[in-house]
Amino acid sequence: MALPIEETRYTFADCLSWKESERIELINGTAIMMSPPSRIHQEISGELFRQLANFLEGKKCKVYHAPFAVRLFEQSGDCPEDVDTMVEPDISVVCDQDKLDSRGCKGAPDLVIEILSPSTRRHDRLVKLGLYQKAGVLEYWIVDPENKSVQVFLLNKGLLLPEEDYGQEDIAKVNVLDGCFVELSKVFPE
Repeated sequence: MALPIEETRYTFADCLSWKESERIELINGTAIMMSPPSRIHQEISGELFRQLANFLEGKKCKVYHAPFAVRLFEQSGDCPEDVDTMVEPDISVVCDQDKLDSRGCKGAPDLVIEILSPSTRRHDRLVKLGLYQKAGVLEYWIVDPENKSVQVFLLNKGLLLPEEDYGQEDIAKVNVLDGCFVELSKVFPE
């Protein structure tokens, strides 16, 4: 389960001083320690990344896998001490190169994919959905390894609304990448 570390208010400046091996997200100044991903989680993440990276080869959009710091609400001119929310989505696709810097992404990626685990299920479906909606993420995928399914949300008038549910044998459309589809039979092998 994702648990707060303690009752101190942290910023991205604090994150920069922590060990790289620690998986910690910041939500409104609260540090949330994350457990290591399972083998199945990593296999699913790897296959999603592979398919997206192959599609994006030579294109302006870039795909990144965790750990990749996404400072959802960072504004131009903010310093690390000003940033109190930083997440590490399992996969992020960023098409605006101005959002990328040496530390990750400042602002909302175009596509975010989170892979559920028993410890993050509620966090990904509620807390992160709300953050991604508020930040203006255009497309959000929730990947459920247990049910071998993908739920796709699209931003519509400021709300991330359910758009499509895909199963193991489906080919999922990536709405923010024209012509991109993901073969879920390769993501969820038997």
